[in-house]
Amino acid sequence: MVDKPGTYDLADVVKDQPLEERIYRFRGVESWSSVVPWIGFQLSGLLARVVVQPGAKYVAFETLVRLEEMPGQSSPFIVWPYREGLRLVEAINPLTILATGLYGEQMPNQKGAPIRLVVPWKYGFKRIKNIVRISLTDSRPQTTWNMLQACEYGFYPNVNPEVDHPR
Repeated sequence: MVDKPGTYDLADVVKDQPLEERIYRFRGVESWSSVVPWIGFQLSGLLARVVVQPGAKYVAFETLVRLEEMPGQSSPFIVWPYREGLRLVEAINPLTILATGLYGEQMPNQKGAPIRLVVPWKYGFKRIKNIVRISLTDSRPQTTWNMLQACEYGFYPNVNPEVDHPR
């Protein structure tokens, strides 16, 4: 649901997007956290470039599938590609970025190269890595962990320090 759909290489995606460092706490549902200096750009900038249509309400993301390089993807536990999604209002929030690096370096493969989603108020499982497809839709997209275990991994998993995660 965009006016300028297409296939873009990474150079096109980051073209004219101001890269900046954002230091965010990264929280996992297992009660761990770390502070990470991400390098990236606001997702809203990319969405503005492709011109989101008025009926769009959600942004859906899919990860790379390459079994020959990522043997863990052959596990029967998760159906690949890994999928995540956000409400459009969350995606255009200025704090939401697409990261292309961390710790002052280009994003390494094991951390999500070439690009990953960073949403500071969401748990880590929402921060999809190795993004190869972004779609806009008017219906809530299916997400991997919500399909696997909805009672623990909801679509709207905001971190609330006052409320423990079900895990």
